[in-house]
Formats: sequence, C-alpha cells, structure tokens
Amino acid sequence: MTNNSLSRFELKDRVIVITGGAGLLGVMHAESIAGAGGTPVLADLNGNSAEKSAASIAEKFGAPTLGIKTDITDKASVEKLRDAILNRFGRIDGLINNAANNPKVEGDQQTTEWSRFENFSLEAWEQDMAVGLKGAFLCSQVLGSKMAECGKGVIINISSDLGLIAPDQRLYAKEGVPADQQPVKPVTYPVVKSGLIGLTRYLATYWATKGVRVNALCPGGVETDQPEDFKERLHSKIPMSRMAQKDEYQGAILFLISDASSYMTGATLAVDGGRTCW
Repeated sequence: MTNNSLSRFELKDRVIVITGGAGLLGVMHAESIAGAGGTPVLADLNGNSAEKSAASIAEKFGAPTLGIKTDITDKASVEKLRDAILNRFGRIDGLINNAANNPKVEGDQQTTEWSRFENFSLEAWEQDMAVGLKGAFLCSQVLGSKMAECGKGVIINISSDLGLIAPDQRLYAKEGVPADQQPVKPVTYPVVKSGLIGLTRYLATYWATKGVRVNALCPGGVETDQPEDFKERLHSKIPMSRMAQKDEYQGAILFLISDASSYMTGATLAVDGGRTCW
C-alpha cells in the first residue's frame, strides 16, 4: 500500500466511544483505536474497571483516554457521558456499540433449564434487550445525533455470527441430561445481535446525507477458558478449525472506524473464521 493508503487508517485526534469498554473485547477495541492515534473513551457500568483500563491503555500507548461509568440503558446517563466527552475533548467522532449480556452457557457446570425457550423468563428477556438493543439505540440517538449535527462520524454495531445464523444448540449438549433440561444458547442473544444489524441498516440510510456511516461487525467466538469438548465441537463447524484470539478483531475495528472504509455504510462484515460460509 502507498503511504496515502496507510494514512486512511490513522485516527489522530478522533474521539471514539466504546460501550462495554471494560470488557474483554471492549479493551481490545480501545487499544486498536489508541494504537492508531485516536482517543478511546471506555464507557462501562463498572466505572472502576473502565477507569483502570483507560489508564492502562494511556500508559501503554501514550494516548489520551477516558474511562467513565455509564448506564447505557438510562438516557440521562448517556447524555451525561456525551457532555463529559465534549467538556473534556470537544468532539465525538465515533461510537462502537459493544455492550451486551452474554451468558456463558458452555461454562456452566449445572443443568441450565433456565436457558430453554419454554422456561426463559420475561425478566431475563427485558434485561438482555435493555443492554443489547435499548442501549445501542440510546447511545446512537444521543451520541450519533451529535455526530450528525457536526456532519461526520462513524458507528459500529457489534453483532455476532449468531446475528447471521441460528445457534447450533448441539454445541451445548451435556451427556446424561434429559432433552427438556439440556442447556441452550438463550433466545435473547441471537435476537439482539440480529436486531443490531437492522439498526445498522436503518441508521446508515437515515444519516447517509449527514456524513455518519454505520456498519455492523459480526465476530465469531473468542477462545478463553471454554471446556475442551465445547471447543472441539465448535472448531468442527469453523472452516479455519479454531476460535478467534482476542486481538484478531482489531484490524476489522480499525478498518470500519477509520477513513479506510469511507465508502462503506449499511454493511455487515463477518469475521468468523468462515463459520457462516457453511
């Protein structure tokens, strides 16, 4: 690539907000932004973790950062976030809607009847929808509107491979457990992740003339401490025969949030080792 091409990935002075910023991938997203010269703002319900992660990133990259406690399901809290960013940096250039509830079914050693559709509680449904969809809606409304007002900005909605395909519940099966008690991926996760793709397309067309681009990233699973039998089952469904490492989405984040993707909006980018090809 030419130097001019490489410069399109630079984020110098751009302020990018990451919800769920203190989580595993939230920190990775923030590091990719700081490494490209940008200013990551880590918004998380756990304010202490957000502040510590932001401080660590600032030390590692020598970049300005901000960690701030935010309840993305509360509009007043999101407005407070917006005002704090503008008071500190004077601008908002991007938003990564990353926060989500994601119960680790495969790591639960107990029979998880609660996750089955027949037993899934309305309370759990409302909580997951509040974080995954209501939160993305409010952050896009409050922060995205500011970007539209300024005539430029980027939003990335973090969907999932399960926003494109249904969960294969056989991955979570436990030997010796009756069929009606087998754990499953809860209904809310793929519904939220599919909904984020719909939100992406809506906002991409709604703000197309306002200079705000909106795209969705559909990552596959990240390898952490999942049981070996679960990983073996999942690997068999992925053409690359493995899960992602936690830093393998940084390139996609940098591409989508920077001018390298300047003619891309309303798109859904799958980075899943090829899983959704099968």
